[in-house]
Amino acid sequence: MRIFLRVLAGLVALLVIAYAGVVGYMYLNQRSLQYSASGEITPLDGTLLSRAEAVEIQSGDGVLAGWYEPPQPGKPLIVYFKGNTGSFTAEHERYEQFVAEGYGFLAFDYRGFPASPGEITQDNVLADAIASYDWAAEKGFPMVIWGRSLGSGPSTYVASQRDAEALLLETPFLSAVTVAAERYPFLPVHWVMQDQFPVNDWIADVGEPVMVAHGTADVVIDVSNGERLYELVPNKDELWIEPGAGHSDLWARGIWPRAEAFFERAMAQ
Repeated sequence: MRIFLRVLAGLVALLVIAYAGVVGYMYLNQRSLQYSASGEITPLDGTLLSRAEAVEIQSGDGVLAGWYEPPQPGKPLIVYFKGNTGSFTAEHERYEQFVAEGYGFLAFDYRGFPASPGEITQDNVLADAIASYDWAAEKGFPMVIWGRSLGSGPSTYVASQRDAEALLLETPFLSAVTVAAERYPFLPVHWVMQDQFPVNDWIADVGEPVMVAHGTADVVIDVSNGERLYELVPNKDELWIEPGAGHSDLWARGIWPRAEAFFERAMAQ
């Protein structure tokens, strides 16, 4: 019996040490695990954006690289907050569609993403978001905000701090720590995660009309995140849940016509 208890105690000790090792590894490497910041930069002259310009925006101790084009009369400027993968330049097809319909846009990389040197932290992402919005606001055009995936965090934060015409959230999370807890239910992520992006808290201070778009086959951020977040929206406009759509499918599934109709409704208010 004594031998059995000693073996059992040894196994328990090994499990505790292994668990502590996993938690320690994830704590020390959490940002490299959380963000996917590598990727190629598409040159502006390699797109159809013939009237857009490359811009630099000062933010904290860094400079953000972005693209900007003003809107046509009667249209708003879309401030676009990118997702977690690669550079904003990879989504030039979206910006080309924006300007084809007369919308202006500002898109950029947060510090630490391919086009903007610096360190990725929640504080830096939020500061970059505010700096970019304020830079665009100085142009004097009506403003609408579009946040995709990771961008649902900074876009909601900006909408809670500034007055835009509308906020569109594409595949948003309830919070980043919610997604982490769903993915790693055996880890104490609420205690150790540094960049939690509590969108569920920030949304309470968003006065703009809000549209949420999500797909039922999203395996990166479960659709329940978008559904639960929409329940918390003070000024609801539309919840669009697309059956069978994955995390990166909504553009091909027709989010732009819905977004344009949403922006037109918001501008008419």
